[in-house]
Amino acid sequence: MLIRMKPSIVLEDKLGAALMAALLLITVVNVFVRYFTDQSFAWTEEISCFLMLALAMAGSAAAVVRDSHIRVDYFLASGSASRQRRLALLSALASAFFFAVLGLLSAQMAWDEFRYNETSPAIGVPKWWYSVWLPVFCGILCARSLQGWQRLRSQA
Repeated sequence: MLIRMKPSIVLEDKLGAALMAALLLITVVNVFVRYFTDQSFAWTEEISCFLMLALAMAGSAAAVVRDSHIRVDYFLASGSASRQRRLALLSALASAFFFAVLGLLSAQMAWDEFRYNETSPAIGVPKWWYSVWLPVFCGILCARSLQGWQRLRSQA
């Protein structure tokens, strides 16, 4: 029997829905403009790429809370309850570590973009406006992983 965490997702679901709605709206507007004018808004692709990244991170946070990330269950399901618990704890800690490292590296990237005044190709806005959100989402994912680890630890 697998250990499942009780989902308590409000922020991640609402954020994912809002991001998906914004992505849909921008894409539909671009399609209509391209159809009727034979021109495209260059900025829509840039913003759509950012929204897809943010949507993936919000979906990842929801999956962490639901404990529904893709994994190989062979070793987890074939062991005793204590082995399942230990592997689930290890998995939560490994996820937290991964997102902490990714957050630190992406924060360095955003800082470099800020420091060197890099701008986006289509709109010409500072690139760090987009990349600063990756460490924020990584922080949320790290916190959610640690929250799951704590919940598993207290289920002794």
